[in-house]
Formats: sequence, C-alpha cells, structure tokens
Amino acid sequence: MPFESRILWSTLCVQEYMLTLILAMCTLGGDDCCASMKEFSKDPTFQAAHLAPLPLNFKPQQGKMATLDYGRGSSPIFVVPPAEGVDVGIVMVHEWWGLNDYIKQQAERLHRETGYGVAAVDLYGGKIAATSEEAAKLVQGVDDETASAIMRAAPAKIKDGSVFGRKISKVGTIGWCFGGGWSFQAALMGGSNVDACVMYYGMPETEPDKLRALKAPVFAVFGNQDKRLDPELVGKFAQGMAAAARPLELRVYDADHAFANPSNPKYDKMHAEDAWNATLFFLRRYLSTK
Repeated sequence: MPFESRILWSTLCVQEYMLTLILAMCTLGGDDCCASMKEFSKDPTFQAAHLAPLPLNFKPQQGKMATLDYGRGSSPIFVVPPAEGVDVGIVMVHEWWGLNDYIKQQAERLHRETGYGVAAVDLYGGKIAATSEEAAKLVQGVDDETASAIMRAAPAKIKDGSVFGRKISKVGTIGWCFGGGWSFQAALMGGSNVDACVMYYGMPETEPDKLRALKAPVFAVFGNQDKRLDPELVGKFAQGMAAAARPLELRVYDADHAFANPSNPKYDKMHAEDAWNATLFFLRRYLSTK
C-alpha cells in the first residue's frame, strides 16, 4: 500500500500548538528507552520537574487488586472488568510514582467513559514513591527483564481471558512518563497482541529498523517545554516512524513534562483534557470491535 503522510498545524489557544502526523493505514510488520529513563532519573533537574503528588482521597468503585502471572513470577495488578458486551481491554502503565491512587482513579475513569476493561500493571512490585528522590530510586531499581516479561504477558493474558475472566478481542496500551515508555515497549514487543498504543511523554524509539516491529498504530503526546523529551527528540521519533512506515498521530502541546498528571501541582487541565479526548477518539477508532 502506498505510504503517505501529512502534517496539520492548528491552535487551540494562543499559547498552544498541535502537531498531528497521520501515516497511512498499512499492514505493519526495549531496552534503550528504559536505560534512558534510568539515566534521566539520576539528574536533579529531571527530578525537580516532578513535583510531589497532591493528596488524593480515592476509594475504588469498580476495580480491585489482583495478580498477574507473567511466567517468571507474579506481579500486582489493578483490574477494572469490562462492561457487559464490551470486547476491549487496556493495559495501563503508571508514572514513575508507581501504581498509586491516581493511576487507579484514571483506570476507573477510562472504564467509565468507554466501558473498556483496564488492567493497570505494577512495575515496582507494590512500592509507591512520595518524593522525586524515592521515585528516582524505584526507576533505577527496575529489573528490565522482569518489566519486559510483565509487559509482554499483560496483553496476551487479557486476550486469552486470564485477566478479566473472558477472552478479549482488542487490546490497547497507555502510559505516562516512565509508563509511557513502557506502553510503547509493550507495543514493540507485543506483536499482534497489541492493537493500539498511547504514549504520554515517554521515551520513544527512533530507529526505523526497530520501529518496523510495531503492528499497532501509535498516539503520542508531548510538551514542547519538556527539557528531556524535547522537540528535537520528538522530531526524530516522527521521522523514524515515517521511515518505518508506521501509523503515528502526534500531538505536541505548549506545556511541560507531566502536564497531564492531575497529581501534579502544575497540572494543565485545558491541555490535559484536550489530549484525553483525543486519546479516547484514537482508542475508539482502532479498538472498535463492531
């Protein structure tokens, strides 16, 4: 199928720009991102960009903690079952704070607004950070082989019925920051088990040869004020995806890193809500089973 791309620029307000890169639909045929995030976590400037989460009084309504068997062992997972008649599941990956109440709240929100089943994985083995220093240590302590095993297993276990108690036809992944990179890695590793990938300001892959492993379209969100995941890196990512002929929708907001995290005291509600609505549109487009 011929490869095409187009770039659309528009503004939601004076201080925002959006870059949308849509590659033509086609038949699609991790360690670098994880190593980079570990290096980032050692930088005091990167740590300072992550303000301590605001307090949250949250009690799960639909979800509950369970365990995921990933072959080498088991890992905690927060499971929100799909609504009756819904045949879609989402693997959600936490930010560098861990699987805290904000992620559980977001899992229930995604379920509430779509009916999708959501499985929020835990790559920290139950640990949660309250400060940037603690989060940095948790990131650096992640065993990449174990995390990769979890991220390979989660989509497969959703599809075979192990997670929600019934088989699921379509699976997407979503994550933020640390979890954004792992959401992308899950799509790279997951093959046909992953049908759509959403990555919020996570470390991407830029080499076309590696990106050709993707079989899922990707929706990626970044902030142009991000000092690490900056416009230059984002541009290389877009170029790599284009060279690999892989579908990408890319939005870059006039915002800083972690702008879409409601636990962040600098949470940018307007841009975050716009990105969320675009996320839902993307997921519905590629995960529809009707």
